[in-house]
Amino acid sequence: MALDKPYKDIPGTTIFDADMSRKGYWINQFCMSLMKAENRERFKANERAYLDEWPLTEEQKQALLDRDLNRCLALGGNIYFLAKLGATDGKSFQYMAASMTGMTQEEYAQMMLNGGRSPEGNRYLDEQTGEKQ
Repeated sequence: MALDKPYKDIPGTTIFDADMSRKGYWINQFCMSLMKAENRERFKANERAYLDEWPLTEEQKQALLDRDLNRCLALGGNIYFLAKLGATDGKSFQYMAASMTGMTQEEYAQMMLNGGRSPEGNRYLDEQTGEKQ
Protein backbone atom coordinates (compact mmCIF):
# COMPACT_ATOMS: atom_id res chain seq x y z
CA MET A 1 0.00 0.00 0.00
CA ALA A 2 1.35 3.41 -0.96
CA LEU A 3 2.10 5.89 1.75
CA ASP A 4 0.28 9.20 1.90
CA LYS A 5 2.01 11.46 -0.59
CA PRO A 6 1.78 15.17 0.11
CA TYR A 7 2.90 15.87 -3.48
CA LYS A 8 0.07 13.98 -5.18
CA ASP A 9 -2.10 17.08 -5.61
CA ILE A 10 0.21 19.27 -7.69
CA PRO A 11 -1.76 19.99 -10.87
CA GLY A 12 -0.07 18.88 -14.07
CA THR A 13 2.75 17.12 -12.24
CA THR A 14 3.65 13.45 -12.31
CA ILE A 15 6.11 12.52 -9.60
CA PHE A 16 8.41 9.63 -10.39
CA ASP A 17 8.62 7.80 -7.09
CA ALA A 18 8.99 4.15 -6.07
CA ASP A 19 5.37 3.34 -7.01
CA MET A 20 5.75 4.88 -10.45
CA SER A 21 9.09 3.14 -10.88
CA ARG A 22 7.43 -0.23 -10.32
CA LYS A 23 4.52 0.68 -12.59
CA GLY A 24 6.79 1.74 -15.45
CA TYR A 25 9.63 -0.71 -14.98
CA TRP A 26 9.24 -2.28 -18.43
CA ILE A 27 8.76 1.04 -20.22
CA ASN A 28 12.04 2.20 -18.76
CA GLN A 29 13.82 -1.09 -19.45
CA PHE A 30 12.65 -0.92 -23.08
CA CYS A 31 13.97 2.63 -23.35
CA MET A 32 17.31 1.62 -21.88
CA SER A 33 17.57 -1.14 -24.49
CA LEU A 34 17.74 1.62 -27.10
CA MET A 35 21.22 2.49 -25.89
CA LYS A 36 22.48 -0.36 -28.08
CA ALA A 37 22.66 0.34 -31.81
CA GLU A 38 21.42 -3.13 -32.76
CA ASN A 39 18.30 -2.64 -30.62
CA ARG A 40 17.63 0.78 -32.11
CA GLU A 41 17.82 -0.76 -35.58
CA ARG A 42 15.51 -3.62 -34.65
CA PHE A 43 13.04 -1.16 -33.12
CA LYS A 44 13.11 1.16 -36.13
CA ALA A 45 12.64 -1.79 -38.50
CA ASN A 46 9.43 -2.91 -36.78
CA GLU A 47 8.42 -0.95 -33.71
CA ARG A 48 5.41 -3.08 -32.81
CA ALA A 49 7.29 -6.36 -33.10
CA TYR A 50 10.09 -5.05 -30.90
CA LEU A 51 7.65 -3.75 -28.27
CA ASP A 52 5.85 -7.10 -28.30
CA GLU A 53 9.06 -8.68 -27.01
CA TRP A 54 8.65 -6.74 -23.77
CA PRO A 55 6.11 -7.46 -21.00
CA LEU A 56 4.45 -4.09 -21.47
CA THR A 57 0.72 -3.51 -21.18
CA GLU A 58 -1.13 -2.75 -24.38
CA GLU A 59 -1.69 0.79 -23.10
CA GLN A 60 2.05 1.25 -22.52
CA LYS A 61 2.86 -0.09 -26.00
CA GLN A 62 0.34 2.25 -27.62
CA ALA A 63 1.64 5.27 -25.69
CA LEU A 64 5.17 4.46 -26.88
CA LEU A 65 4.05 3.92 -30.48
CA ASP A 66 2.13 7.20 -30.40
CA ARG A 67 5.10 8.96 -28.77
CA ASP A 68 2.58 10.25 -26.23
CA LEU A 69 5.14 11.21 -23.63
CA ASN A 70 2.62 12.53 -21.12
CA ARG A 71 0.79 9.19 -21.24
CA CYS A 72 4.11 7.35 -20.91
CA LEU A 73 4.83 9.37 -17.76
CA ALA A 74 1.38 8.57 -16.35
CA LEU A 75 2.10 4.89 -17.01
CA GLY A 76 5.35 4.99 -15.08
CA GLY A 77 7.86 6.14 -17.66
CA ASN A 78 10.71 8.35 -16.56
CA ILE A 79 11.57 11.28 -18.80
CA TYR A 80 15.29 10.52 -18.62
CA PHE A 81 14.69 7.00 -19.89
CA LEU A 82 12.14 8.23 -22.46
CA ALA A 83 14.83 10.56 -23.80
CA LYS A 84 16.42 7.43 -25.31
CA LEU A 85 13.28 6.98 -27.40
CA GLY A 86 13.47 10.59 -28.51
CA ALA A 87 17.14 10.20 -29.43
CA THR A 88 16.27 7.10 -31.44
CA ASP A 89 13.81 9.27 -33.37
CA GLY A 90 16.46 11.97 -33.82
CA LYS A 91 14.59 14.37 -31.52
CA SER A 92 16.19 16.65 -28.97
CA PHE A 93 15.20 16.77 -25.34
CA GLN A 94 13.92 20.30 -26.00
CA TYR A 95 11.68 18.96 -28.77
CA MET A 96 10.33 16.31 -26.42
CA ALA A 97 9.66 18.82 -23.63
CA ALA A 98 7.87 21.09 -26.09
CA SER A 99 5.68 18.23 -27.29
CA MET A 100 4.65 17.54 -23.70
CA THR A 101 3.46 21.13 -23.25
CA GLY A 102 1.58 21.35 -26.54
CA MET A 103 4.01 23.96 -27.81
CA THR A 104 6.26 24.00 -30.82
CA GLN A 105 9.95 23.66 -30.13
CA GLU A 106 10.38 27.36 -30.95
CA GLU A 107 7.56 28.42 -28.59
CA TYR A 108 8.99 26.26 -25.83
CA ALA A 109 12.50 27.69 -26.31
CA GLN A 110 11.12 31.25 -26.19
CA MET A 111 9.15 30.51 -23.02
CA MET A 112 12.29 29.13 -21.35
CA LEU A 113 14.35 32.13 -22.49
CA ASN A 114 11.69 34.39 -20.94
CA GLY A 115 12.03 32.80 -17.52
CA GLY A 116 10.04 29.59 -17.90
CA ARG A 117 6.51 28.78 -16.86
CA SER A 118 4.61 30.79 -14.34
CA PRO A 119 4.09 28.95 -11.05
CA GLU A 120 0.45 30.03 -11.22
CA GLY A 121 -1.75 26.95 -11.28
CA ASN A 122 1.18 24.67 -10.44
CA ARG A 123 0.90 24.79 -6.67
CA TYR A 124 -0.48 22.23 -4.26
CA LEU A 125 -4.25 22.40 -4.41
CA ASP A 126 -4.41 23.33 -0.71
CA GLU A 127 -2.07 26.27 -1.40
CA GLN A 128 -4.51 27.53 -4.02
CA THR A 129 -7.64 27.14 -1.93
CA GLY A 130 -6.27 27.38 1.58
CA GLU A 131 -7.97 24.07 2.36
CA LYS A 132 -6.38 20.66 2.84
CA GLN A 133 -7.38 18.33 0.02
